[in-house]
Parts: sequence; structure tokens; C-alpha cells
Amino acid sequence: MMKAIILAAGKGLRLRPITETRPKPLIPVLCKPLLQWQLEALAGINEVDEVVIVVSYLKEQVEQFVGKLNMPFKITLLDQGEELGTGDAILKAIRKRGIDGKILIIYGDIFLKDWNELKQLVLTRKDFIVGVEVDNPSDYGVIVVDEYNSFKGIIEKPAIPPSNLINAGLYFLDARDILKHSDIELSPRGELEFTDILSSMARNGVEIKVYQLSKGKWIDIGKPWHLLDANKMALENISTKIIGSIEPGAHVHGRVFVGEGTIVKSGTYIEGPVYIGKNTVIGPNAYIRPYSVICDGSKIGFSVEVKSSLIMEKVHISHLSYVGDSIICENVNFGAGTITANLRFDDKPVKMNIKGRRESSGRRKLGAIVGAYVKTGINVSLMPGVKIGSYSWIAPGAIVYKDIPPRSFYRWMGIGYIENLKENEK
Repeated sequence: MMKAIILAAGKGLRLRPITETRPKPLIPVLCKPLLQWQLEALAGINEVDEVVIVVSYLKEQVEQFVGKLNMPFKITLLDQGEELGTGDAILKAIRKRGIDGKILIIYGDIFLKDWNELKQLVLTRKDFIVGVEVDNPSDYGVIVVDEYNSFKGIIEKPAIPPSNLINAGLYFLDARDILKHSDIELSPRGELEFTDILSSMARNGVEIKVYQLSKGKWIDIGKPWHLLDANKMALENISTKIIGSIEPGAHVHGRVFVGEGTIVKSGTYIEGPVYIGKNTVIGPNAYIRPYSVICDGSKIGFSVEVKSSLIMEKVHISHLSYVGDSIICENVNFGAGTITANLRFDDKPVKMNIKGRRESSGRRKLGAIVGAYVKTGINVSLMPGVKIGSYSWIAPGAIVYKDIPPRSFYRWMGIGYIENLKENEK
């Protein structure tokens, strides 16, 4: 038998405002938390008898979620405490659980198109690290391999990467080797990096093979648009299944999933691939375009258009609104005529503020990222790439050109004004 460790302690600051109200392992892909995808994949590996989930930020939510699951193995939550890096998290899990054999380690923010590949790799019983080729290797740790495809080290975010093969955040190793090579120095950011332990293992003769995933089958959900990419990837695997009801006069084309208790009203047009969760109302006369995901308990009103977007639980999009290439978090209420613009006039990639730095998304079309419990008045316009912090209110007729902090009131008088919401209005 063997153990698995899922690293799920990070705050997910680059994903804000999505992670203001939920921890990163509970962000949804096809309305199912990322952590659940990973646990279900591990459930398919008979040798796994315990999964240790290292948590910290909003750990109570993870505990509550895991308590509802029925898995064929023991699930142990381990509070990392002060977040001192991936190496610290893994060493704490190994030592506190007394692990002394093979372990499978998964970073909690990765998504695979085909999780069955993980099972096939583990069955080889050979130590491995998973790599994947990407177009932007300088944003990741680049793997160094020899001519025999053996792991020789990792170079973190090199200015001139030696290759496009990067660390995918999946390992199958012996816990005793990890402990033996755990005497490492803190990184420049003051953390114990597991990649430094891996490099020490390689330098000291531990044989680790590198398994390369096919390009386009892996996503590190580190920034908001990556969550759109993950949902698009998952949508490519769905089959048509209509559990809810489709009224006469509604049209459904392509691969579309409609959950239990959902009603698609007359005049609505749905083009798959599309995933619609439970107890949701679509229409009448709504237009749901490809690569859209609409989660449980939401309402998409009259003549609303949704395109390539993720709409989380209990969202209400009022009539005559447009949501394109956007992420709308839970319990948001859009007033009638709310529009998310998704294309720049100059046709250049949309930029977004990530931890205080302006970054290109690489996407020609990208709308808004709207935090949980946000309310917009009628005829609000959200410009490409803006982020609205959770619990904020946007006044009727406002044009939002810049990010709005959480718990703010934004009004438009020829220029945008941001005010803090009073405590009794939050």
C-alpha cells in the first residue's frame, strides 16, 4: 500500500478575487472542486490507502467539503501552519504521518485532461517526476534531463530556459530518499523548496525518471484565465446528457450536459460543449455559446448571452446582459443590461493586474473576473480584464475601467469613484 500527499495550503493570491471567499483547491472545474477531481483520480489507484491533504488558508472549508465525501481511503488533513514552502509542507506530512515508503505527491492547483495517465505511471513502481512542454517555460521550473531521460535538476524560472520542459507538480518517490536529502537551505524568498530537495536527490545518485505528458493535457491553475482554460479542457471530454427538462421551442446542439432539476426555457439556444449544473433556470430566449459552464442554482434570464465563461453557484444574470470570456463567482447578482466587454480596440492581448503587476493574459478575448456576492445595477459595463473584489456594489450605469477592491461601492460620474461600504452595508 502507499500514501498520497496533496499540497493545498496556498492562499492563491494570483487568483484573486476568486480565492477571496474559497481556497484554491475548491475552485470549480465543470462545477466540481479541483480537489475532488484529484481525489477521484487517486480513488482509481487501488494501492492508495491514505491521502494527506496539507491545508492552511480557509482550511475549515476544505475540512467541511472533505467530510461529505465517500472515498475508499483514509483522508487526513494536516495544517501546515506558517506557510514555509512546498518542501516544508511535504516534510511535515511525511514526518507527522510516519510515511516510510512510496508516496505520490500532487500539487493542489494542477488539472489533467486524462487523470488515468496517473494510474498507469504509478503501476510501473519506478520513481518519477512528471514534465510537460509549455510555450512560456520562463514562468516555471525547467527540468534538466540527461540522454537517458533521467532527472538531473530543476532551474527555477530561468531567463534563458534550456528547454520547454517544465515541472508539472506530480511526483512518485520514496519518502526515505526525501528525508535523507532534506537538509537544504532556505530559498531567496525564505522557503524550503521541494525542487531543491529533488535536485539534491539527483546530485546524490537517486534515480528518478522523467515522464512527459502530451502538450495540452495539463494546466497549472495559477491565474484567473487558467481556470477558463481548465474548464475548456474538461468540456472537451463531456458527452451529451440531459437530466433536467428542455421546454418545447428550446434548441440544444452539440455536446451538452444539463443537470437534475434544471429548466431550459422556450426560445433558448445552446451550442455545445456546454455544462449546466443542477437546479438552474436558463431563459427564456437565452443564448448559451460553446465552452460555457453554469453551476448549480443559477438563473440566466431573458435574452442573456453567455460565451466561453464560468458562472459559479447561485448567480443571477438578469435580462439583456452579456457575459463573455469571464468568471463570475458565487452569489453574484447582475442587474439588467450588465455587459462584460472582452476585446480591446487595438486587438492586442488583454492585460490583467496580478499581485500588483500588469500581465498579458495572452488571450485576444478576456472579460471580467467578478468576485463572490458582487451586485451590479442596471446598464453596467465592465471593461476587458477588470477584476471586481468580492462583496462590492457597482452603481447603475457605471463604466468600470479599473479593478475594484473587495467591499467597495463604485459609482460613475464621468469618472469612477470608489468608496468603502459601510460596515452595516457589507
